[in-house]
Amino acid sequence: MNILDHVSLGVPAIDAARRFYDPAMAELGLSCLAANDAFAAYGKDTVQFLIMAPADGAPFSRGNGTHIAFCADKTESVDRFHAAALEAGGSCSGEPGPRPDYPATNVYAAFVIDPFGHKLEAIHNGFAA
Repeated sequence: MNILDHVSLGVPAIDAARRFYDPAMAELGLSCLAANDAFAAYGKDTVQFLIMAPADGAPFSRGNGTHIAFCADKTESVDRFHAAALEAGGSCSGEPGPRPDYPATNVYAAFVIDPFGHKLEAIHNGFAA
């Protein structure tokens, strides 16, 4: 059983955020399963990740020290996620490659910062492997 039902990140505007997230998530085999003006929900068979406008109407904020790690089925998916994220307006926060300092073995990962300041990771052979 998964210990999390879903994870969400705040964004200032759903349309603008989807221009980044749709292509980046597609490289991991994820798609937008539902969306409206308040959210976009991503997953494979079920929603597990959302981008949302803050429900209280206040501006979104990012969490310092927070990052979301997405499972990648192969190292090439990590590479494609990283490239798609950069092409869609993200910035590099860690090139794709092996991560020998991780507690799991044969980890391959990449980090990006989305256009809104959120840190994202694509990881192959991570804890969920």
